[in-house]
Amino acid sequence: MTELKTVGVVGAGTMGHGIAQVAALAGYEVRLADVAADALERGLVQIEKSLQKLAAKEKISNDDAEAARARVSGSTDLSSLTDVALAVEAVVERFEVKSEVLSRLDRLCPEETVLATNTSSISITKLAAETGRPDRVIGMHFMNPVPLMKLVEIIRGLGTSQATYDAVAEATRVMGKTPVECNDAPGFVSNRVLMPMINEAVFCLFEGVGDVEAIDEILHLGMNHPMGPLALADLIGLDVCLDILRVLHEGFSDSKYRPCPLLVRMVDAGYLGRKSGRGFYTYGEEPRRSFHPARGYA
Repeated sequence: MTELKTVGVVGAGTMGHGIAQVAALAGYEVRLADVAADALERGLVQIEKSLQKLAAKEKISNDDAEAARARVSGSTDLSSLTDVALAVEAVVERFEVKSEVLSRLDRLCPEETVLATNTSSISITKLAAETGRPDRVIGMHFMNPVPLMKLVEIIRGLGTSQATYDAVAEATRVMGKTPVECNDAPGFVSNRVLMPMINEAVFCLFEGVGDVEAIDEILHLGMNHPMGPLALADLIGLDVCLDILRVLHEGFSDSKYRPCPLLVRMVDAGYLGRKSGRGFYTYGEEPRRSFHPARGYA
């Protein structure tokens, strides 16, 4: 397989623009695509802000920041990715959306292009079957926030070739990340372990075992987690957490993965976490408030 030198990213949201940034800093030419012009613009602005922040903290030089910025181009047309060696989809965590993107990339890209999915829970084998190149489809699950987190969970589908795995693992290392392989099962390792913990924390809130601050502080101080599970859910996005839990519930047919009714209601209300300004905590409001199942934002 030829060396991967150009990277395409589909989806300019939190994960997509983070992946584009780390790929550009690693020296790859990056094409960032999103069907929504406003989302694309926000993604490019976030890359600019993040590079400026890293340079201000002297994590990278000003020259490195400028060079990375110059390597990223944006488009609302997926055909801008027709000549990339590696295409990474980072769209919403829904099978029908991801499969459509991968199917379109399969038709647009040369046969040697590797198609990676940043899915955090959906079967790689099932997604690969939507393409004509299952040997060149692989899971490349980055962690949030992408620029800071070292892990990339690498998941082979049933037909993924060794050459594809080797090329993607090497690209991951070039990006300064650590590739760790796991098998293709709902939620893989990361979210099979993480999401039930977050869901159980929501049940604790739902059942009145503790308030938001108490639940988070107990896990933060008692288990030495960098942040509590409810704050983490807000960072990930409550809608994303719900989508993953539904994949786990359906994939394993096990009631232990049943999403907490409170989580469902919060997503229905549009309380999605940091990205919407409200989740288990409020964001951009002073003073910061937390959510109570009976009283709302107290």
